[in-house]
Amino acid sequence: MNAHGDALVDEVLSTGTLKDLPQGHFIGGRFVKAMSDNAMESFDPGRGRAFARFAAGDAADVDAAVASAKAALNGPWRQMSPPERGRILQKAAALLRERAHRFAVVESLDSGKRLVEAEGDLRGVSRAFEYYAGAADKLQGDSLPLGRNYIGFTTEEPVGVTAQIIPWNYPLSTAARGIAPALAAGCTVVAKPAEQTPFTTLMLAELLHEAGLPDGVLNVITGTGAQAGAPLVAHPDVDHITFTGSVATGMQVMRSAADHVTRLILELGGKSPLVVLADCNIDAALSGVVEAIYENAGQICSAGSRLIVERGIADEFLGRLLARVEKFKIGHGLTNPDLGPINSLRQLEAIDGHVQRAIAAGNHVHTGGAIAKSEATGGGWFYQPTIISAQGLSDPLVQEEIFGPVLTVQIVNDIDEALIAANATSYALVAGIYSTNIVSALRFARDVDAGQVYINEFFAGGIEVPFGGNRKSGFGREKGMAGVRGYCKLKSVVARI
Repeated sequence: MNAHGDALVDEVLSTGTLKDLPQGHFIGGRFVKAMSDNAMESFDPGRGRAFARFAAGDAADVDAAVASAKAALNGPWRQMSPPERGRILQKAAALLRERAHRFAVVESLDSGKRLVEAEGDLRGVSRAFEYYAGAADKLQGDSLPLGRNYIGFTTEEPVGVTAQIIPWNYPLSTAARGIAPALAAGCTVVAKPAEQTPFTTLMLAELLHEAGLPDGVLNVITGTGAQAGAPLVAHPDVDHITFTGSVATGMQVMRSAADHVTRLILELGGKSPLVVLADCNIDAALSGVVEAIYENAGQICSAGSRLIVERGIADEFLGRLLARVEKFKIGHGLTNPDLGPINSLRQLEAIDGHVQRAIAAGNHVHTGGAIAKSEATGGGWFYQPTIISAQGLSDPLVQEEIFGPVLTVQIVNDIDEALIAANATSYALVAGIYSTNIVSALRFARDVDAGQVYINEFFAGGIEVPFGGNRKSGFGREKGMAGVRGYCKLKSVVARI
């Protein structure tokens, strides 16, 4: 953070808000009011107070945004060559790096995450646009070997108007990993950020327009899921939906998509296992476990929320883990504490409900287990960093996504039991293992059901690595070249000579 960034932090901490936040939806290359003229409040999770208002959209606003995106498909965007699209995305990456401090401060203020985490997100977001800038002119088809009397080939074409439903836990990161590949493929976009965290997606749309994106190619509608999100995913002129969120809402999105046979990618929940074997590097594993569950206060679909530890080191490992966690300081995200706030009061109460039911059922709490208060902020939504033991594979602590700073502990005797425990839920998003035995690690990677496996570093990789889940964690892949192909439709052409 430089002097400008420090000044932005000081402005928020002293005034409770930030000047010049976006106003209205972004439709057709400009900010516009909601047609109803309704507005909503956005809350600072570190204080539990509203800091700004934004447009509350509905079906009429969605219609306007989709119409704008559909019209843009047949405008200058359609005629633009892949290298030209790539240059716009490259310019966006450069602008994001120039303005990273403001984006990071707004992201921290709106979502609650620690500023250092938001700064890391911005590095990833600019890298995503840089990566897909390079991918725009790499979407090539195949030549089909049909014999000397025929020429056969395939082409990758943009799928059309895409809807992006963006969650509140990683607003800008999730927006980028969908918007950047969609634009690289030549699609147009209507994005709907979560009502808890609208501002950085609006800022991103304005920035991309400044980078050269034609009017209407990227539109952003703000508002609730019921009033704005539902009409968007049900819209007959939407050709593709990318949704990140809960399993229950994802099922509703699938039902809406079925009415128009709309393509979709779903990234849903997770209850990801992190296996620690007795032969691991304990210091590395401790750091990995802490990051896996307490980054963003545990509000991560792919959080390592289940520690599966081999019995031979369980006591030592838990003892050292508790010593670290019990020193955590909580506070406002912009002050870079060890643990930031929960995004909303509703989510805070949901986390506490899971934990209190477990305590009532007799589960042993090693540390934490209650709502916390921050003396520094005098308010806000905080939960103690919690470690709690499961009572078996069917325990709700094992089976249910808590989405907070709550680590479930499962003790196993060997790699065989670790695999049984790892595969014991209906989720299959990511999985991790710490072991110095490469045979054990690769066996785990082979036999665990997960869309992505980390060995000796949780959250390893970046935009280059395809990401997505199996079973109730969803389907389809984002990131990597798989991510951009998800926004393409394959056409086969055969000519007789």
